[in-house]
Amino acid sequence: MTSTLLIVQIVLALTITIAVLLQKSSSIGLGAYSGSNESVFGAKGPTGFLAKLTFTLAFAFVVNTLALGYIYTSENSRSIADTIVPKNNAAIPSVPTTPVNTTPVAPSAPKNN
Repeated sequence: MTSTLLIVQIVLALTITIAVLLQKSSSIGLGAYSGSNESVFGAKGPTGFLAKLTFTLAFAFVVNTLALGYIYTSENSRSIADTIVPKNNAAIPSVPTTPVNTTPVAPSAPKNN
């Protein structure tokens, strides 16, 4: 399942990149290679269509990213630290359970005799 979502993620990233590059900018960008698209996309040209397509692809990208993260963390709940084996099977020292008094104790005042 994770590999399928990863492939979808890569495809979405590529299509978002292409959709953004096809949009009209101050310099014409890659839109010059698309030809005359006014008749296919309507009177506004591809601007409205590409903006809606980019938004839809970006939304699908975010949803896919969240799903991929959730599934990946649920499948891999173990940490790599769980697989570490001590050298020579030496016992790992335990942490003391009794609290250590860390408050500084001031020295007592000298006694006058």
